Amino acid sequence: MPTYEYLCGDCHHRFERFQTITEPPLKTCPRCGGSVRRLLGAGSALLVKGSGSAANAGTAGIPPTRCGRDRPCCGRDGPCDLPPCDTSKG
Repeated sequence: MPTYEYLCGDCHHRFERFQTITEPPLKTCPRCGGSVRRLLGAGSALLVKGSGSAANAGTAGIPPTRCGRDRPCCGRDGPCDLPPCDTSKG
């Protein structure tokens, strides 16, 4: 659930509220009852766990952890027949 930051136009009270995305913005200050406006925040980070394509996005240029005939690994320029990271034979 996102955290939204608000600022009162009357008493300048600054506060935060946890709200669902579908909830309408608050309109009144909890301190004085004046009108408030929602401020733009810095946002938050998104943490993706797992092995799906979204979890691996942005990893271009990082060698894969497994060798195979279809892709290179271990610093090689081409695919190989050797076990992962066994560069002693090639």
